[in-house]
Amino acid sequence: MNSDQAVTGMERRVLDNLSTAILLFDREFRLQYINSSAEMMFGVSARKVVGIPASELITCSGSVVHENLERSLETGQPFTEREHQLVVDEDHEITVDCTVIPIRADQYVNEFLVEIQQVDRQLRISREEQILSRNQASRALVRGLAHEIKNPLGGLRGAAQLLERELPDVALTEYTQIIIEEADRLQNLVDRMVGPNKIPVLKWINIHQVLERVCSLVQAETGPGLAINRDYDPSIPDLKGDLDQLIQAFLNIIRNGVNAAGARGVLGIDTRVLRQFTIGNIRHRLVVSVEISDNGPGIPVDLQERVFFPLVSGSDGMGLGLSISQTLINRHQGLIEFTSKPGHTVFRVLLPLEQVDG
Repeated sequence: MNSDQAVTGMERRVLDNLSTAILLFDREFRLQYINSSAEMMFGVSARKVVGIPASELITCSGSVVHENLERSLETGQPFTEREHQLVVDEDHEITVDCTVIPIRADQYVNEFLVEIQQVDRQLRISREEQILSRNQASRALVRGLAHEIKNPLGGLRGAAQLLERELPDVALTEYTQIIIEEADRLQNLVDRMVGPNKIPVLKWINIHQVLERVCSLVQAETGPGLAINRDYDPSIPDLKGDLDQLIQAFLNIIRNGVNAAGARGVLGIDTRVLRQFTIGNIRHRLVVSVEISDNGPGIPVDLQERVFFPLVSGSDGMGLGLSISQTLINRHQGLIEFTSKPGHTVFRVLLPLEQVDG
């Protein structure tokens, strides 16, 4: 049976106008029909792929689609798998929901309809909203905790100063000085946990000037052994931002990468413009993407959900660097996200090129 026999003209018109990829296989799991969305997803032409086995066209993690075709043939039941990685070419994977539906004729399963829906964008938006929500919740918690700590700290320091004046022996002031110094140290720690309170002073700046300033600082700290490979898009327009805050945000991220890769590691910095891109739940006409990669061992899986929380071990030895960076980028209506596996970690900073008032 060829694709023209498998699908009527009216069915073809309907299926070709769907945004979901639709494929039809026979009992031997050979492709009988592929709609336009599936052609675009796999980068193939229907004329070239009709008749090939499912295993040659669809490569999923764990051979999920082929296993579901076999299960559906055995049981006559439909199956759905969520959020599986689909390999569409050698260097590119997408996340999909895949449904296999058996089609019966004379009580026997003769064909299988496979529906594949790409869900990367929905997952990314959901993940970004989660990151923003968690960051806001953690900052609110830290601010409340800081307020409760700073009040008694002030009283403790003041009492130590008063006690010092009343001590009959000057040698005993060593102990009150310890109390005062430790109170000051804790005050400084709390202030760092809260992060900078300064409202961003927005000016037109070039993102590459920010990155080059940070690279100069990092290479001065690490020496010539560190390799920083740059791939800049020179067409990126200026954006409105606070120069000092953006330098601090990128400095924390790049130092984190240096700590992971080592003084003789390799960092990569890529810049690109994204069009009609959504950050959280806000769609922006133009967004600048800065990807900072390193060849370190990767972020442990048990830390990945908490990497932007305060006091998670990080580049500054106190676990505040990435948390502060996320806060500073959030103030510019942007977001930091990351992917990590052994040997390759990428932090992506997203900043809108137009600022929304408020």
